[in-house]
Amino acid sequence: MYNIAVIPGDGTGPEVVREGLKVLRAVSEKFGFEYELTEYDFGGDRYLRTGDILPKEALEELRHYDAIYLGAIGHPDCPPGLLEKGILLTIRFELDLYINLRPVKLYPGVDCPLKDKGPEDIDFVVVRENTEDLYVGAGGVYKKGTPDEIAIQESINTRKGVERCVRYAFNVARERNKQNKVTLCAKTNVLTYAHDLWERVFYEVAEEYEDITADYAHVDATCMWMVKNPEWFDVIVTTNMFGDIITDLGAMIQGGMGIAAGGNINPDGVSMFEPIGGSAPKYKNQNVINPIAAIASCQLMLDHLDEKEAAQAVEKAIIHVVSEKMKSMDAGKMGYGTDEVGDLIVGAI
Repeated sequence: MYNIAVIPGDGTGPEVVREGLKVLRAVSEKFGFEYELTEYDFGGDRYLRTGDILPKEALEELRHYDAIYLGAIGHPDCPPGLLEKGILLTIRFELDLYINLRPVKLYPGVDCPLKDKGPEDIDFVVVRENTEDLYVGAGGVYKKGTPDEIAIQESINTRKGVERCVRYAFNVARERNKQNKVTLCAKTNVLTYAHDLWERVFYEVAEEYEDITADYAHVDATCMWMVKNPEWFDVIVTTNMFGDIITDLGAMIQGGMGIAAGGNINPDGVSMFEPIGGSAPKYKNQNVINPIAAIASCQLMLDHLDEKEAAQAVEKAIIHVVSEKMKSMDAGKMGYGTDEVGDLIVGAI
């Protein structure tokens, strides 16, 4: 029995979560496990109605679930960053979800913008540090709104935070057992303090993994090679800021935001799973948004809960539907409605 917290969130979040839960129900019946859902209404509508963002007592409740399933956060009528910081970043930081896990995998039949690249070329994982760096919010503003304004945003990196992220990446490479390679993506030639720490810790940890090749690439070179030679990568480990950027690039080369899933992982506590795209409010309630990313996030959740067979069944169903049925991964161009795509996945399962 798994206890799962569900946060449908804003915009199209509730629509894609609905399809993910439809798939969860199908695989639970097929593979014989049980779960209980508790839904939370955190998001823009609640904030506009009550002024609440994320009550402290609710945050403590989330700590005790087996997993959290999130739709999307972001509302056009709320100040920019208010909900993202108040809900998404607060959950990540307070529950110590220190790994952001992003598989970048091109499925057969999905259009890729890269010339002459196919599924055999694009299959890697980005392990992004998720609770430090510029996202800590250290810094401040002086003389705001004047010609002499100064704004400072500090990158915070701890040995503990770097080491546990790097070690997780090496373990992912070992579990994947493909190229058995981990690439550190940083900028050691410019960020000579913080990224010197990353590089030193990276190669120290690498000595414990003799079966894994340790590699390095500057972040600009990483972006270049993700486009030119994505087949070079197996596992990329990187900082919070750089990871935020390169995972969106990864989403594009795997077919778009509509298919990109992510996990926020605490290996020793509750973890949260979400599609990496935004709330897409312009598509709300039109039944045109692609739910594959949310369904793939459910797959990641199942894998994390050690329901390996169920996770594999979901991935096989996704591959069948995107390669045989859907015309596009873009909203409104799929050839099916949001709910119909969910039904196709269930049928394939």
